[in-house]
Amino acid sequence: MNSKLLLTLTSVFILSIPVTLAKSATGLTQINSTEFEPQNKSLPHLLSPPISQGLTHPRSVFTKVQEKPLELAQASDEYEDFSVLEQVNSVSQLSDIQPTDWAFQALQSLVERYGCIAGYPDGTYRGNRAMNRLEFAAGLNACLDRMTELIEISTTDLATREDMAKVQRLVEEFAPELAALRGRVDALEARTAELEVNRFNGTTTIFGGEVIFGVTNGFGGEDVENAFGRRGDGDENTIFNYLVRLQTATTFTGKDRLRVELGSANFTSLGFAGQQSFNTDMAILSYQTDTTIKEKDDNGQIIEHKILANAFQIFKLEYRFPAFNDRVVFTFRPLNFSLNSVLTANSPYFDAGRGSISRFTDSSPLFKIGRLDSGLGFDWLLTDKVRLQVAYGTRDSENPGNGPTGQGGITDAGHSATGVQFLTVPFDNVLTGVTYINAYSEDGFLDTYTGSLNADTSGGLQQPANINAVGGTVQWRVWQKITLAAWGGWVFTNYINSDAHATSNTYLFSVGMSDPFGREGDLFAVLFGKPLKLVDGDNGIQEDEDTSYHIETFYRYKLSDNITITPGFFVVTNPEHNEDNETIVIGVLRTTFRF
Repeated sequence: MNSKLLLTLTSVFILSIPVTLAKSATGLTQINSTEFEPQNKSLPHLLSPPISQGLTHPRSVFTKVQEKPLELAQASDEYEDFSVLEQVNSVSQLSDIQPTDWAFQALQSLVERYGCIAGYPDGTYRGNRAMNRLEFAAGLNACLDRMTELIEISTTDLATREDMAKVQRLVEEFAPELAALRGRVDALEARTAELEVNRFNGTTTIFGGEVIFGVTNGFGGEDVENAFGRRGDGDENTIFNYLVRLQTATTFTGKDRLRVELGSANFTSLGFAGQQSFNTDMAILSYQTDTTIKEKDDNGQIIEHKILANAFQIFKLEYRFPAFNDRVVFTFRPLNFSLNSVLTANSPYFDAGRGSISRFTDSSPLFKIGRLDSGLGFDWLLTDKVRLQVAYGTRDSENPGNGPTGQGGITDAGHSATGVQFLTVPFDNVLTGVTYINAYSEDGFLDTYTGSLNADTSGGLQQPANINAVGGTVQWRVWQKITLAAWGGWVFTNYINSDAHATSNTYLFSVGMSDPFGREGDLFAVLFGKPLKLVDGDNGIQEDEDTSYHIETFYRYKLSDNITITPGFFVVTNPEHNEDNETIVIGVLRTTFRF
């Protein structure tokens, strides 16, 4: 399936938790991960979401944009060099060939005996570089012409009968080895052909997983107060958390994929974001999640929500399949759905284990609207440079009476969202996305867990509301190892039973350097942005008075193909967009194992 079709979609219904102004940690179970294909595996890495781009991943859409122009540039350079190749008469004319080189005698014979070796104008032979087909044809033709010339004018320097006898003895001496080698090559070719034909003959399942360990500490943030007067305790203890995810990916046709993921974690609250600590969603980590259960009464209503540490649950269930000549991929996800399950996040850091260290910076908050639990959608490759992505998801769709009509179901859920995005490649080194989101919320909450409580609850009226959002994303590979990225958006909440409305916005800018210090797989990044802020409201909606800024930096150190270590920290000024609140600093040392 074409790698440009990084597509997705999902839907169904699963219980969720009623949200109050205090907000539970339920929405943090949507953990992100970047597309990744390890060697010797025929399916995408088990922990990859349908859509995501990373500036260091060789199989991401963004990197694919780079490959073609880079290849063209290399081919152009080689062609120009080849067009001015010049015949050399002595091997000493080649400055990069030394008598100690293993091929020196062979080159000396070809140059001085047959005169069929050409060098570059700068006096080099460039023997350690791969030869293209044009150079091979030119070199072979030169040697054949020279041999033909020698045959016509003389036999003095041609191979002697003794030379031919030596060759014949070598052929006879190594005949068994040559025959065995020929047999092994023939068997290998036959086996390869068989594997290609029967690569997905029947069901194929592969297994994988990811384990994330994080040691974290926070400073500052004493008595942070949110817009509704609740203050945090400001506890600053060093904590140790983990997230384990085990996943299977199964294909039935070679192009479809069924993914099932089990997960466990020991976050038993909002962590540093909880009231016992900094009392703000701006302190949530990228890999933060919890393991939850819900108990119901005899009428099927949720009566208690428990958070269980160290318990395994099904974190993800998803099925994807292509159609229409593989130009459209449909995704169905009945569990742990979000809009960015289908809509490309277009963020270099959309990876819980190897990307950014905070939830706010991994991707635009617009994709997190609704805290959805099931959904579906499609990703359509309109042209080689344009993709159309559509996603629809719900929460609590099994409970009647929560939607606009009170009927319930997937079309009338208490929380629902539809997202549409055009993803384009306007230039060879630029990837952009334009997004529109329409949502319904029975309490008016956005539930992104990325900004102030005031913004995330749309002023806290707790009334039914329609939500509209527009946003954009961009990645610009300004240099082979430097990527600039940005996203931003506006969210408009209009309450249905009153004239009240709330307007919020957010943005982020970042610069990332891949493979710094010549270390392949490493990543250094600096990010700066404004968490979601309520900037305008009326009829009972209070605006956020001041402005918080988020500054983050981290260095991902690749210890091996399966292990990375990421030290980093982020700073939040004026938490909850309130200048009276003390600045928060959170340091993280994250270790990620992937298998």
